[in-house]
Amino acid sequence: MTLIEILLPLNDNAGRPQPRKAFADLRRLLIERFGGLTAFTRSPAEGLWDGAGRIERDDIVVLEVMTDYVDRTWWSALRQRLEGRFRQESIVIRAHHVDTL
Repeated sequence: MTLIEILLPLNDNAGRPQPRKAFADLRRLLIERFGGLTAFTRSPAEGLWDGAGRIERDDIVVLEVMTDYVDRTWWSALRQRLEGRFRQESIVIRAHHVDTL
């Protein structure tokens, strides 16, 4: 199995909250395509990175799905759509091989 994680910022680069509908639409899409999802939304995670000499910070939520097949073309297109929808230069979508026990 492959675990796919999508890291989404709660606010845009200007500090404005992301539209709730953007999250709801993505959850609906993932449930329809993969049959379910896990959403880590209660306590936002903190994303930190070096932004040209100063530390940048985002509060993020993580959505996860598990799948037997990874369609890289579909995921790449989704990432590009999410970058526009969430007004971000880059959205992280990552995949991990997992063994279910």
